[in-house]
Amino acid sequence: MENVSENTELVEVVLPGTVEPEDLQIRRGLVPAAGKGQIVVRMEATGVSFAEQQMRRGRYYDQPPFPFVPGYDLVGTVVAAGPGVATDLVGRRVAALVKVGGWASHVVLDAADAVEVPAGVAAEEAETLVVNGITAWQMLHRKARVRGGGTILVHGANGGVGTVLVQLARAAGLNVIGTASARHHDALRNMGVTPIDYRNEDIPARVRALAPGGVDAVFDHVGGRSVIDSWHLLAPGGTLVSYGSAATRDDSGSKQWPVLKILGRVWLWNALPNGRRAYFFNVWAGRALNKSGFRDRLNADLTEVFHALQRGDVTARIAARLPLTEVAEAMRLAESGTVAGKIILVPENTPSGR
Repeated sequence: MENVSENTELVEVVLPGTVEPEDLQIRRGLVPAAGKGQIVVRMEATGVSFAEQQMRRGRYYDQPPFPFVPGYDLVGTVVAAGPGVATDLVGRRVAALVKVGGWASHVVLDAADAVEVPAGVAAEEAETLVVNGITAWQMLHRKARVRGGGTILVHGANGGVGTVLVQLARAAGLNVIGTASARHHDALRNMGVTPIDYRNEDIPARVRALAPGGVDAVFDHVGGRSVIDSWHLLAPGGTLVSYGSAATRDDSGSKQWPVLKILGRVWLWNALPNGRRAYFFNVWAGRALNKSGFRDRLNADLTEVFHALQRGDVTARIAARLPLTEVAEAMRLAESGTVAGKIILVPENTPSGR
């Protein structure tokens, strides 16, 4: 076992309640020790995702009670290993999906939850593909399973998950239609995507014109009316994968209700004898029932995503890079909708850049 230096300080961001980004708190303290089966990871990169934006509003489906440390995923170097953990893990770069706790200089994890990052993949590159990459990979290859030559529709094709998803789909030989605002259309065309302006075009009409027989899969993070339209755009045998309710981001009322409505529709649609399938994708599904199997899938699939990065099938799109202590600016930027790629947070002593 190797111990973190006693002079090392823990720096973490605390979300105290439903506050504005400027009211996020910086807390300092002692770096925690690794317990049995655990490791301490020195964070090198974490990120701002839609989940943290929803948590700030108190609207993430199963977020913990306030106050807590947000941060859905991270990449860093193992600096200490607890009892029962192989000591040769110390010094290795790993990635982890944690849901909360990633916005910290040091994070304690179960060693089994860490996925090794291949040599040659930088921490910030890997971070862009942890939650976004695993979500895109599993939705495309474990849920939709569209054959080469098929056509899919990706809502928010310029977003964090959408960008990875369309690149993986193109690498698999699929035709991709993607919704995005007009300023992102040139970038989408460069990736081989047929863009639709969701602000100014009739999406269902445009999709039907492009794919008269329907599409083989739709990936919908919007929710609300969009998920109903998405279902009706499927070809026979097609698959709808819903994975969010962005349309209700600023709504008041129960944070569970938008998701429960989608789950109800999914149940109803799957009961119909029409040959189509619908899923509500949750990256954590199955963990409680089979933790070992969940970890094996996560490790295998995230490793595949990293290999896709090494092959050039996907690119690491970093929109901005800011120190952890400038998290308020990072959150504002992420919520502005003006950037493409992931907002990366790095340790506070690392110079920022865009």
